[in-house]
Amino acid sequence: MVAKAETLKFDAEIGKVLNLVINSLYTNKDIFLRELLSNASDACDKLRYQLNQDEKLAENFKEHELKISIQIDEKQKQITISDSGIGMSRDELIKNLGTIAKSGTQAFINKLDEKEQKVSDLIGQFGVGFYSGFMVANKMTVISNKAGSKKTHIWSSKGSGEFAISEAEEQIQGTKIILDLKDDAKEFLDSFRIKNIVKTYSDHIAFPIELVAIEKDAATEVLNSSQALWSKPKAQVKKDEYLSFYKAIAHAADEPWLTLHNHVEGVITYTNLLFVPTKRPFDLFHPDRKCQVKLYAKKVFITEDTVEIVPSYLRFLRGVVDSQDISLNVSRETLQNNAVVEKIKSGLVKKILAELAKQFKKDREKYQEFWENFGSVLKEGLCEYSVDKEKILDICLFKTSKSNGKNISLAEYIAGMREDQKEIYYLIGGDLESLQDNPQLEAFKAKDIEVLLLTDGVDDFWLTTFPKFQEKEFKAVTRVTDELDNIAKDKKAEEKKEKEAEELKDLVAYFKEVLADRAEDVKISHKLTESPVCLAAAATGMDLRMERIMLEQGQLQQATKKILEINPTHSIIKNLDKKLKDNKDQVADFAKLLFDQACIVEGEAIKEPTQLAKRISALLAEQLS
Repeated sequence: MVAKAETLKFDAEIGKVLNLVINSLYTNKDIFLRELLSNASDACDKLRYQLNQDEKLAENFKEHELKISIQIDEKQKQITISDSGIGMSRDELIKNLGTIAKSGTQAFINKLDEKEQKVSDLIGQFGVGFYSGFMVANKMTVISNKAGSKKTHIWSSKGSGEFAISEAEEQIQGTKIILDLKDDAKEFLDSFRIKNIVKTYSDHIAFPIELVAIEKDAATEVLNSSQALWSKPKAQVKKDEYLSFYKAIAHAADEPWLTLHNHVEGVITYTNLLFVPTKRPFDLFHPDRKCQVKLYAKKVFITEDTVEIVPSYLRFLRGVVDSQDISLNVSRETLQNNAVVEKIKSGLVKKILAELAKQFKKDREKYQEFWENFGSVLKEGLCEYSVDKEKILDICLFKTSKSNGKNISLAEYIAGMREDQKEIYYLIGGDLESLQDNPQLEAFKAKDIEVLLLTDGVDDFWLTTFPKFQEKEFKAVTRVTDELDNIAKDKKAEEKKEKEAEELKDLVAYFKEVLADRAEDVKISHKLTESPVCLAAAATGMDLRMERIMLEQGQLQQATKKILEINPTHSIIKNLDKKLKDNKDQVADFAKLLFDQACIVEGEAIKEPTQLAKRISALLAEQLS
């Protein structure tokens, strides 16, 4: 039956996964059958699509029936899962079953290192569904023939670090997977157990799943309803059916946070069954991550990852979209700019944002769960050219300098603004703790002005493309904010500040001289109440963080000089003013030290770190002598 086999080593990462799969304890071994049936369904979907594209291939498959079969052999202790789908060539067997994208594999391994994590819950999420068969099998054998090919190949492995591949004499169409069961997996030789698993996880699969009896004259039984769940009227779908479909299509163990099942009729007709997960997928921010909403035309699978049927900022969605108006003959290459697809995409975005807004108003606590998982992704939509930016911003949540770690909306921020406040103030940083302690906030806290504290990477970008909300401009507190004097204005305090500024004019002038090669300007601060100094960008200049990002990306050749703001009421500044006449050299050292201190607080690069270290050492020596 078999020609000479060639033995190959698994990809190194696969070896790690197999070791964990084979030697770990599982709470739900049923997962292997769900994964293998989902793969079989995908194979049938792909062949059905290919037959619509290739007339010559279709001619050879006129009487071909797309289906999935399960056969139980109690004597041999084997389960065989077969499909009449697209099949795999020799190279595809090696590529698909011998390697995994390393990013996904490593994340899978890292997750498994967390002792509290249920291993079986992770199988599908990380693209290693096929290998879940080793949970129950000592050996897995795959016999497969690529549609249109005359050669069938056999892949086999015991999961011990290598696999064998050879050409088979037996010719089949599609793929057959044979699992030699372990002694502790005999429960899966029970046909009632298999029927229950199929009904629970795979009833929605659009191809018949047959249980083929091995005995003569025994009847073949179809186990699933073979009806696309999304094609059923919403009122006829049970919660358990939605849950089973979600787990199968999303390869997830959690329950959906939100289910969106709609049928739209009009100029364009389509049905969508979409889910928002409860848990954040591991690769949500991976640069290679693609859309995971399947696109169907007349219940025929078209594509999943070559067309963004939803925009990237909604990439957390799972599910299907099926339209009667997409031609089955359209190529995947032209779908991305297809007018029908664009109209469907636009309609989906409006519906999804409307549903999120509904949840936002209906159950704030529940919406908070969604925001913690996917808020930073949703905000990416604010960077795109879209008429829905206002709708996205309406449902965004933010932590602030006054919210004690809780999230508020921009509408709530505006409602709490002081009457004499005209702008929405924000501060961007790496983490909430450092932002809350940032000297830039001191005057805002003193004047009871709320500031948005932003920690997501996308915040740097959407604020440059979306300058207003409800006619209120966004303004970074790191910019020079002279207008602070006009909020909660205190005439006596202003007169005092003006007097102090006049008294410090010589010190300010000397700071400018000493820091001429570093600072754009030196000014009396309107923001500081406790710290001696801080950095600021000019009112018309680029934000400090945005400049750093552009420098890192090579979009700027060099950093611009910053403004040093000094606190006229601070004891350090007052004492330096007294020393100015007697010891200018010491004042110069302190000016440079204070400037470097301000750079450190804002995350700016220190121009001369060695000189900074020397100044600190000299200061310590003086204090300790």
